[in-house]
Amino acid sequence: MPNRFFRIVFCSLLAGCSAASNADSASPRSAGNREASADHSSSQAPLPSLSAGASAVPSAAAPTSGASTPQVSGTSSARAGAGGAAAPSSQPVTPRSEKYEPVGTNPFVYVAHDPFSTFAADVDTASYDIFRRNVEHHVATSAASVRVEDFVNYFEYDYAAPAQDAEHPFQLNLSMTEKPLVRDTVFLRVGIQAQNPPAAAKKPANLVFLVDVSGSMLSEDKLPLVQYLLTQTLEVLDSDDTVSIVTYAGSTEVRLAPTSVADKAKIGAVVNGLQAGGGTNGGRGIQLAYEQAERAFLQDGINHVIMCTDGDFNVGISSTDALVKLIEEKRTSGITLTALGFGIGNLNDAMMEKVSNAGNGIYSVITSRTQASRYAETRMLSTFIHVAKDMKIQLEWNPSHVLAYRLIGYENRAIADNDFRNDIIDAGEVGAGHRVTALYEVVPKDKQLPKVQGAPAAQDGEATAGDREVGAKDLVVVKVRYKQPGAGETDPAREVVSKVAASEQPSTFEEADRNLRWTVAIAAFAENLKQSPYAVPGSRELLREVFVEQQERDSERQELLQLFDQSL
Repeated sequence: MPNRFFRIVFCSLLAGCSAASNADSASPRSAGNREASADHSSSQAPLPSLSAGASAVPSAAAPTSGASTPQVSGTSSARAGAGGAAAPSSQPVTPRSEKYEPVGTNPFVYVAHDPFSTFAADVDTASYDIFRRNVEHHVATSAASVRVEDFVNYFEYDYAAPAQDAEHPFQLNLSMTEKPLVRDTVFLRVGIQAQNPPAAAKKPANLVFLVDVSGSMLSEDKLPLVQYLLTQTLEVLDSDDTVSIVTYAGSTEVRLAPTSVADKAKIGAVVNGLQAGGGTNGGRGIQLAYEQAERAFLQDGINHVIMCTDGDFNVGISSTDALVKLIEEKRTSGITLTALGFGIGNLNDAMMEKVSNAGNGIYSVITSRTQASRYAETRMLSTFIHVAKDMKIQLEWNPSHVLAYRLIGYENRAIADNDFRNDIIDAGEVGAGHRVTALYEVVPKDKQLPKVQGAPAAQDGEATAGDREVGAKDLVVVKVRYKQPGAGETDPAREVVSKVAASEQPSTFEEADRNLRWTVAIAAFAENLKQSPYAVPGSRELLREVFVEQQERDSERQELLQLFDQSL
């Protein structure tokens, strides 16, 4: 497809499941088997085996101590550090207090009933970060913590990028492949590559670090690791950028008023002097952080709050809904917020994801000094520099060629189909150089819906309302709608449309490009960890084959292969 920036891929890594009924009655699309919100412990959820006889990962590891945190030049040394590859706590690691909300599993949807699939772009990586942390600590990963899209979007893909003078700040890359296993379905991958502005285009930054110094942050993989991240961040900022530090525990305090990065000694002294103890008044801390951001507000710059916490809010504004409401109110002022999680045993994952989404930020979990350095060097600034705002993605399938489809992941990012062109609906932000990838499992018109034990009932019924835009010769129409950075709530959005012809022939999985092979493999691995009904217990050898062949691409893929082997 020479002039559309995409190809199509047919594949099903998820076959081989036992038969069960596929009910024709309708069910909620965005969470077919949604469980009630609950607290889930990694120690209570053994890792599902990907091959017969595989044993679960133990629930706890012997603790080790970390090295000291390097001090900022010109300051006193730090009290404690986050060392090595994992920087575990000096206390036994048993994350029984961690809070997760299961997102469920998207069902198949009959195209004759609803040809539209609509969701918000998402580039969070926290779910994968939690998996990596757990393997490093020899702790089983809770199925409730797994969000497939986080695993897929954690890795870089060499999609074609738009030119600097392109009409739109991103480019679509679509592909299909024949399935490597037995189910008669195909995979369609939707890839979006954001523009990466030149370094000279960096805007001045006004950053406020909101640091949790409550008692739960005392362990070496929490506050000392936050301190290390702050020191690394100073190395990627310009001297005329501004940094503030607000701490919160039982009470809140402005530890550093807006200060030029040129004064590293002053900033470093504050960073190295942070100490943990007390309750967690996160709500008041967020309010105070926004006040500092407003004091140093840059009209044409980056104004961002970075919340560093284990997510344990136990005094003040503590409900997730109240925090989300507060952050949504502040978002309209032009100040965004990112949530960074630290440590093991106390993480409130559900709260962290929701407040980060509300703040137009990106939720990640920092697990080691290596990860802190990587985040500061490769993600810190791109997270704040948006090239597209409120990005929504909608696929419209042709019922003449497609029987049914299911979106793999993005369960809690679903948007009502009729809100796709409602430009006041908040959606996802995409930063400079970011990639958004999604996978669909598709049942061709001449095939039958797979029978999968435990799968959510297929969504069916009367044809949904709405104008059809897919043409007779189209397999699917892919639409991406977004606003320019800085656009207001009522400003109109722009739209990009691409079509996949029904005549497009898929490659075999063996001939598929390396980006597609990796996407299919990592998504299948995540579905196994999630204990999805669509997972394939016998897929370990195929997945490992892909992970081995691509381990030399970058350090993240090398690490994944090691984690994969350790987790089984």
